[in-house]
Amino acid sequence: MADGLRQRKDDGTGKPPVEPCLGRSTPELASENPASIDDARLPQRKTPISGGGIRNVTRWLDIVVASFVSWYCLTLSGNTVLGATVFEIIPFALIPFVVSWGLRTASAYDFAFNRSALDHMLRAANGSGLPLAALGFVTYIVYQGYGARWPILAIITTWLTMIALHAHMMVLIRAMTRAGRLSENVVIVGATPNAQRLIERNEATRELNIVGIFDDRLSRAPKNVAGAPLLGKLDDLLNWERLPEIDRIVVTITSDARVRVRQLIDRLRVLPQRVVLLLDLDGFDPESESLAEIARSPAAYVSGTPRDTRRAIVKRCADIGFAIGMLIAFSPLLIATAIAIKLGSKGPVFFRQRRHGFNNQIIRVWKFRSMRDDPVAADKMRQQTLKDDPRVTKIGRFIRKTSIDELPQLFNVIKGEMSIVGPRPHAVGMTTGETAVQGIVGDYAHRHRVKPGITGWAQINGSRGPVHTKELVRDRVRLDMEYVNRSSFWFDLYIMIMTAPCLLGDATNDR
Repeated sequence: MADGLRQRKDDGTGKPPVEPCLGRSTPELASENPASIDDARLPQRKTPISGGGIRNVTRWLDIVVASFVSWYCLTLSGNTVLGATVFEIIPFALIPFVVSWGLRTASAYDFAFNRSALDHMLRAANGSGLPLAALGFVTYIVYQGYGARWPILAIITTWLTMIALHAHMMVLIRAMTRAGRLSENVVIVGATPNAQRLIERNEATRELNIVGIFDDRLSRAPKNVAGAPLLGKLDDLLNWERLPEIDRIVVTITSDARVRVRQLIDRLRVLPQRVVLLLDLDGFDPESESLAEIARSPAAYVSGTPRDTRRAIVKRCADIGFAIGMLIAFSPLLIATAIAIKLGSKGPVFFRQRRHGFNNQIIRVWKFRSMRDDPVAADKMRQQTLKDDPRVTKIGRFIRKTSIDELPQLFNVIKGEMSIVGPRPHAVGMTTGETAVQGIVGDYAHRHRVKPGITGWAQINGSRGPVHTKELVRDRVRLDMEYVNRSSFWFDLYIMIMTAPCLLGDATNDR
């Protein structure tokens, strides 16, 4: 059989018996006692904390703490940073860099769940201790007549502090791992021996939270694989209401089943989640390789791209900084607009509409109300805005033309649901003519692989406001995907700079 569970000769029962998977007893088939999709092992959390981010934070924390210890010991010696000579400061200044290099060399920033606490503490002690000891020896030889005891005191104190700090970090990370805070939510497509090996090896590291398995061949698949439940067919996955909470989809069908793999990939490409084709784990070495890294291998990606932790951190920090700055700068305008809306028409000042966010998650997007009050429209768009739309109020016509109505989305940015720059979030149920917009372009969902933005590449290139034709939908998705592929800090900055002149100089688009 193509997916690795070989069928025996018919035994007269009419049921297709299954060979024992990897030498185990014959499993109960899903067709005999199907599992429910409610059996999914899905924790209540929005997004995982990146392991790479944890390592970077720990590395910088070590440098900051070591710098503080060095500065404090320098102060105890009767000197100051500005008052001491360069010669006197050199051993103190070298301590943070020596510590960081030693810990990184000893792999003390790899907080593997399957590594014992004693092993990690030995790595931290050796990684920081050996280079610090070498620095202390050189300091003692060179600074004998200049008060070497203070730099040596700083070296010893830093070493003990690093051991204590990494002990606390190890406890914290293990607790977060057990709670699923460091694990991506993953579903497996294919109840195969490959899936079983992945699940069993993941039990030791907890790097992935394997929610469950989906397989179209329920009559041949076991009800569960290594404890992970078989939740249903591929259609069940595609129509699952909690699919936005899944971070990655791993296809484990064997390479022999090329036609089946191609069919699965074609169906999964429409999803915003990253899709990984994992063909072989036979060469996996748990001492030197990470299951999460194997599944992130660029060669294995068939849809989406590996997560760039550094890029995500920079973008998030920039979003928070720009959003707070813009809220302060525009606060008089925000207050004046709110008063004008309240006096101009009946209804609330703000309009919070359900829209699609990152990974197709539903978010409530803030806007100043620019139309007559319609509570139903907040849940589902019934009609896109038209030219001279009678629903738009007098104040609404002005704030829509100048895009002032979008400014409250800065609160969505601070909350983490949106970015300053990204594809514009479309309303739930948005249609062009009689067709849902996601059905017009096959790659439509891929625009949800990044957070939606207040402004974007499509907006400064003329694709703003409603899209009334399929050609306009395709053009917007094309521009959105161009942004997703080119996204960077400097590209975002360019889009922000160009937003105001592009919007104010636009007299053709209906908004």
